[in-house]
Amino acid sequence: MRVCHSLDPVFDDPNLIAFGGLPAVMALAEQAGLHDLVDAHVTVPGTAGAHASVKVPAIIAGLIAGADSISDLDVLRHGGMGRIFTGVRAPTTLGTHLRAYRFGHVRQLDAVATRLLARLAKVSPILSGADQLVFLDVDDTIRETHGYHKQGAAYGYSRVKGLNAQVAILSTPLAAPVIAATRLRKGNIDSGHGAARLIADSLATLRRATTPGTVIVRADSAYFRHDVVAAATAGGAKFSVTARLNKAVTRAIAGIDEQTWTAIRYPNAIYDEQQQRWISDAEVAEVPFTAFTSRRKADHITARLIVRRVKRLNPTVAKSQGELLPGYRYHAVFTDTTLSLVDAEAAHRDHAVIEAVFADLKNGPLAHAPSGKFTANAAWLVLTAIAFNLTRAAARLASKTLGKARTHTVRRTLIQVAARVANQARRWRLHLPSRWPWQHQLATLYAAALGPPTAATAT
Repeated sequence: MRVCHSLDPVFDDPNLIAFGGLPAVMALAEQAGLHDLVDAHVTVPGTAGAHASVKVPAIIAGLIAGADSISDLDVLRHGGMGRIFTGVRAPTTLGTHLRAYRFGHVRQLDAVATRLLARLAKVSPILSGADQLVFLDVDDTIRETHGYHKQGAAYGYSRVKGLNAQVAILSTPLAAPVIAATRLRKGNIDSGHGAARLIADSLATLRRATTPGTVIVRADSAYFRHDVVAAATAGGAKFSVTARLNKAVTRAIAGIDEQTWTAIRYPNAIYDEQQQRWISDAEVAEVPFTAFTSRRKADHITARLIVRRVKRLNPTVAKSQGELLPGYRYHAVFTDTTLSLVDAEAAHRDHAVIEAVFADLKNGPLAHAPSGKFTANAAWLVLTAIAFNLTRAAARLASKTLGKARTHTVRRTLIQVAARVANQARRWRLHLPSRWPWQHQLATLYAAALGPPTAATAT
């Protein structure tokens, strides 16, 4: 492929826009009641907080379009965007609005995010299959920062200086993940801190959005604590949490009869970080286990301890000689699910789906913590979650395939499409590229977003 002409770039078309799919996504947000929710819940004081129902959607639109900093929000002010959208504000205005947030105002944004997700579930099948099985995954990640002017930035468990973002996602066997709740914390905070409240809020959001069947809360070993398991149980959910290999867990594993181990082979090999190799064979077994016995008796929880073991390679053994007494590396899961042994172990392993969400966020709006103020960054995280869910809802309306695609793919195929705004016979039109490979999906999205509105019940 070669350029066949000499070209001179001229920026002179006032009717051209770079994001031909953005009007459909924001129309979907209006259909779900975003502006009304912001009006009802967000009460940031002063002139910086005025017109929140205009400024908040403007920030969300910028994040959907690919902005990853406050100055990037200027992508909304080009060409014919002013003919399609009202209320577009300058990045400085939007940044001032974010910096006016306090902790309580961030929680108000949380209220908007949870209610919007519930309404999106009414107008888009983003939680299809929830009546059978739903997974609630909880984990945290470090957003690396640089310099000395970021409030709350510190060195945490990863030995990287930054802020800690705790996220809860909802997914089903038929639907890709959506974000149920977020919390921004200091960089050196304990991973499991506040997880019980996050789980309770996420389960409430799920039940506001739909009537779920079985709900399984999944988490890694950092969340192997009584309040996390108790919060899942109190919320009517099952739990599946990686157990730390403490003395009690080690004793339980040592007591497993050698004849009870079941051999399994993964259809696709999984990568073992500690051994730095791919693993395709393993063995699983289970044993009853009572956790948290150091607490009062009423807090003891008895459930299944499902253990997976793989052979630990001895690097000192010559390649030509096998190990006579191979050692094993163990991975234990504490769970009260009723799935079969192999299915329960496999279901817990799928908790890794949350890492794909983190990768999506860091490849988009969460590429930076854009402000030096902690509460502004916390508000940015909540708005990032709203933008993620809106993008997912729009993609799912466009097609089942795009409904499971990564955010970058959805942005490239449905949103970042050049279009020319025109008014013909008193009817507004968007002239999009001919032979666009995803023309049908984009047309389907526009029909769903700008067609007859689907009732979104008040929550």
